[in-house]
Amino acid sequence: MAHRDRHYRLWLATADALSALVALVVCVDLLGDDHLSVTVLVGLPLVILASKLSGLYDRDELLVHKTTLEEAPAMLELATLYTMAVWMVDGIVINGTLGKSQALVLWATLLAFGLGFRWVARAVASRGVAEERLLLVGDAVTYGRVQHKLEMAGIHAKLVGRMSLQRVSDFSSEERPVDQDTFGHLIHQLDAHRVLVVPSQTNPQVTVDLIRAAKALGVRVSIVPHVFDVVGNTVVCDDLGGMTLLGVREFALSRSSRLVKRAFDVVGALVGLVFLAPLFAVIAALIKLDSRGPVFFRQERIGRDGHLFRIFKFRSMVTDAEQRKDDLMAHNEADGLFKIADDPRITRMGRRLRQSSLDELPQLINVLRGEMSLVGPRPLIRSEDKVITGYDRRRLHLTPGMTGHWQIMGSSRVPMHEMVKIDYLYVTTWSLFQDFKILARTVPYMLARRGL
Repeated sequence: MAHRDRHYRLWLATADALSALVALVVCVDLLGDDHLSVTVLVGLPLVILASKLSGLYDRDELLVHKTTLEEAPAMLELATLYTMAVWMVDGIVINGTLGKSQALVLWATLLAFGLGFRWVARAVASRGVAEERLLLVGDAVTYGRVQHKLEMAGIHAKLVGRMSLQRVSDFSSEERPVDQDTFGHLIHQLDAHRVLVVPSQTNPQVTVDLIRAAKALGVRVSIVPHVFDVVGNTVVCDDLGGMTLLGVREFALSRSSRLVKRAFDVVGALVGLVFLAPLFAVIAALIKLDSRGPVFFRQERIGRDGHLFRIFKFRSMVTDAEQRKDDLMAHNEADGLFKIADDPRITRMGRRLRQSSLDELPQLINVLRGEMSLVGPRPLIRSEDKVITGYDRRRLHLTPGMTGHWQIMGSSRVPMHEMVKIDYLYVTTWSLFQDFKILARTVPYMLARRGL
């Protein structure tokens, strides 16, 4: 396990130093008339030190899903500090002076290269070590959920076993509620790298002792608390004289947050429609050449607070597709939604549009009209919306989106009960940075042609 952590740290440190050097070369040698001094090599270890102090090398060992986009805020701070430092000592680092435009380019390229090189470094590092082996201590239902999540997300980890708390616990003992010998034997037998602990609902001391035993054995520990299925992961920790309290957000966006989100949607939709106009024209011509019927398909969907609206999409099916839907219902492959892998109603051009999700692009019109958002809950048709009841209907408190967590997880593979939970958590954990992350992850999803 220590070898795995060092392996990742080495690659990440190399990525940080390389991104700083490349960013300097771009802004000084390529965009300016000056040249780098050889003393810049002395400053590269300082970049690694700054990353270390920011906790950017200690994060991966705590995570099963080692992501890079989550580090964007820390990398933004690092790029800002690095640019300021270079600007103050430009006479030492550069054979000349660093101009304002060069400083801006240095800041932007360091952020972009830093995130890009770190993403590559993690991809390379994961190929140099075996999959992380996970042992879950808890119930079978949670085991199945974790296994499903690992498979869907393509995470470099696998579950190698499950054990119940009863197997290692003596609930009557207060001094030693966990049998550490049995627990340690199982960990060594399975060669587990990390223990996933489902907290005990009846005896919290068992959970505490289990975590201590796992850490004493030198394995990583992650907790699977079901409470976060409801409150999300953006809780605020409060220290009450040594007792930790979790502050939970209100299930709604504040007025200022709604204004920020709407402004982001309007700007994004306008930019998208302007730049994608030539692509729209080409797609429209191809649809007309491929089959008879209109270019756009409009369908009634359930919007915010239950209001109906008509969604815009490029037509990907024959014109009588809705009338033929009942005849194909027996072949439905999705839970709660209507999805058929080889739907006979899809046209030849339509299949290509769906594989790349390009049929969704006209929804930018809905975004501009305020009926949809760039990111949000999935807009459902009436028959799908009827099966959602109780607290899950609070997903309608937010404007439906063109994309969301459900899209990047593979919309047709996410069952209805899981999708409404994802939508619920999106509302409780919203931030503009989260919208940026989802949009950034949607692009490779589309390029991978997994939209169908």
